[in-house]
Amino acid sequence: MQRRALALIAGISALALVSACSRAGGSDTPAPAAADQGPATEVHLGYFPNVTHAAALIGLEKGFFAKELGATKLSTQQYNAGPDEVGALLGKSLDAAFIGSGPAINAFAKSEGQGVRLVAGATSGGAQLVVRNGINSAADLKGKTIATPQLANTQDIALKKWLAANDLKAGDGPTDVKVTNADNATTLDLFKKGSIDAAWAPAPWSSRLVIEGGAKVLLDERSQWPDGKFPTTVLIVRTEFLQQHPATVQALIKGELDAVDWASSNKADAEAAVNAQLKKLTGKALAQNVIDDSWGQISLTTDPLAARFPQLAKDQVTAGVAKSAPEVKGFADLTLLNKVLQAAGKPAADAAGLDQK
Repeated sequence: MQRRALALIAGISALALVSACSRAGGSDTPAPAAADQGPATEVHLGYFPNVTHAAALIGLEKGFFAKELGATKLSTQQYNAGPDEVGALLGKSLDAAFIGSGPAINAFAKSEGQGVRLVAGATSGGAQLVVRNGINSAADLKGKTIATPQLANTQDIALKKWLAANDLKAGDGPTDVKVTNADNATTLDLFKKGSIDAAWAPAPWSSRLVIEGGAKVLLDERSQWPDGKFPTTVLIVRTEFLQQHPATVQALIKGELDAVDWASSNKADAEAAVNAQLKKLTGKALAQNVIDDSWGQISLTTDPLAARFPQLAKDQVTAGVAKSAPEVKGFADLTLLNKVLQAAGKPAADAAGLDQK
């Protein structure tokens, strides 16, 4: 009996030691990869009702996703800005999301590099700083109020970086720039009422502020990036879902590529498809001059422009939304994207080292 009791104690101690060693590894010890379970029964996809999410909207409207997914059910959910979508991803109510580059980085950082992977791009460009008449320079914004869609979203970070670069401070002082957060539709109403003076907004809201609200463009964000290219919208996927259902993720990417290719050859029809989706989602289609102006701001691409992400991570520090730049190595997994591109006879997308830890 004594030997049996001692053996039991030793076994419990050994198990405790193994458990302690596992916990001690913390975030430095990656979770084992989940096994491939074949195509998913259902995939939950998030996106925004914005022209910057045109690839997603076209994929839905023209049935490109449904065609590639086959028997897999596609369930969708729309969002106003990235931080809420990040919460849904990390809470596992979403499997994949079209999302801004800033919140995409935050999702990776919040999950300690484990929760999500960047699998494709979607849109380059499509964001502007628009202001009311009388504001002609950065200095004219002192004491003024600027709206962004949500705290720490892609446009919020871009604005605060630009303010810092122009020696302007975001705050409530008399010479500060007050930054307020409001959903895009509310921003348009606030601007028309005179409650805000400017907005850093994505298309089509920047276009609507100009055409419907009487604003003017002070800055197009493309002017802040080499060759005018920066990832406004990308596609990220929960790491576990990617591991368990790579065929489903590949089908999503193929559907997106089909949408992008179709749009490049059918501009008018692509605009109409986006507008049809926006009417379904918001109850109102865009005026043709608004969608034309918005379309001129964007480029659809499955290339995530991975080389921009280290700078985007640093921008979060400059913008004051992070104390240190989030690590982005290991964020990208372009394996499935490049399989799809190779099958289509297209050049591979460059992960720019983000696929290595």
